[in-house]
Amino acid sequence: MKKGNLMIWLAGVVIGLIAVGLVLFGNPVNMGFCTACFERDIAGALGFHRAAPVQYLRPEIIGILFGALAASLIAKEFKAEGGSSALTRFILGIFVMIGALVFLGCPLRMMIRLGGGDMNALVGLLGFVAGVVVGVQFLKKGFDLGQTQAQSKTNGLLLPGIMAALLLLLILRPVFNAEAGGPLFFSKEGPAAQHASVLLSLGAGLIVGYLAQKSRLCMAGGVRDVVLMKDWHLAKGSIAILLAVFLGNLIVGLLGIKGVNTPVINLGFASQPIAHSEYLWNFLGLGLVGLASALLGGCPLRQLVLSGAGNTDSALTVLGMIFGAAISHNFMLAASPAGVPIFAKYAVVIAIMLTALIGWTNLERS
Repeated sequence: MKKGNLMIWLAGVVIGLIAVGLVLFGNPVNMGFCTACFERDIAGALGFHRAAPVQYLRPEIIGILFGALAASLIAKEFKAEGGSSALTRFILGIFVMIGALVFLGCPLRMMIRLGGGDMNALVGLLGFVAGVVVGVQFLKKGFDLGQTQAQSKTNGLLLPGIMAALLLLLILRPVFNAEAGGPLFFSKEGPAAQHASVLLSLGAGLIVGYLAQKSRLCMAGGVRDVVLMKDWHLAKGSIAILLAVFLGNLIVGLLGIKGVNTPVINLGFASQPIAHSEYLWNFLGLGLVGLASALLGGCPLRQLVLSGAGNTDSALTVLGMIFGAAISHNFMLAASPAGVPIFAKYAVVIAIMLTALIGWTNLERS
């Protein structure tokens, strides 16, 4: 038990400090790490959407997957399994991304933004907790997406294989059509144009994936366990991330450390980096993420980590999130610092209702 507590605190502190460090070396301020944002950038890099400011093949995502894979293989925990309502999980992955891009960040970035003084993230946190609490009510009433089944190891290694191919493309950067561009697209300005080096980003992702797998870190799981069992074990990881980011930003500011980007503590709602102050939609956006994550059994980071450990259902959820990013930008469902488009507001409300319908129709009934 003591070893587990130490690991969850260690994972949270290290991940928080890595997020601060990545900002110093080029990642956007208050976005040292964001699973949803970085998967959105990958979708753009592959040409699935053409929002020019958010196209980059983020090595952090690849690193997380391979870090989790390494941790599971070393501990002999790699287990290829899946087949539990795969299409439903894919759809829920789309909904998670829609909610995250309305808030402008996943639950991990929510804690990073809060550690930088962004009070809009506090509104998002309240929404996220509310969404998980609603999801827990479905769990209490017997929500179940079905049993997973053991699969061949090849199935469990498919998504890591795809990520390895993407890393190779990132390194080689081939050009198939000089006029039209592709197969990869890279932002020349905007959030995706701000990034640390490939090697540093990949290494950071490997560490995060390894620690997240070893500690079972999960933002949604932390709230779920507190509500269901009054167990604060997983929640300690989220608290550690918040404290580490806050202290890291504070130290950087006090010591006057300069980097490509410099993390700072800017307490308030206005003028926050890559954020908006539409309180209702910050709340509902992460409320959707919390509800869907509770039904999926893990937050976006946890889904990526489980994919590395061989879970093909989580792999489909990750692919659903990438597909959801393409939908969000192609159909104008993604927010920006200018605010939340009207189509995005409709999408969030509809997605919340559909997620609740999925919860209700998958209750075990005698």
